[in-house]
Amino acid sequence: MVARIQSLTSIQLGERKRRYKAAFIAKLSDSETEASEMQCWLDFSLKAKFMTQTMYVDFDQRYEKIIAQLVTMIDGASGWCR
Repeated sequence: MVARIQSLTSIQLGERKRRYKAAFIAKLSDSETEASEMQCWLDFSLKAKFMTQTMYVDFDQRYEKIIAQLVTMIDGASGWCR
């Protein structure tokens, strides 16, 4: 949950820096890193039996979608920046 909030915060900060392409990409990259870190914690939680396989798959798929969206935004940063 904390990682997701950090990712959203990074995206919001990136939104404010949209006029600077490099800064915007850096914030999106930070968000991608946070989402990837959360996937590591999901792996740990599953192995420690803190969550079920069903819960793990659900969360992991959500984070894969988030990461894919961030990568798409990074690749198309010119279209997002002013």
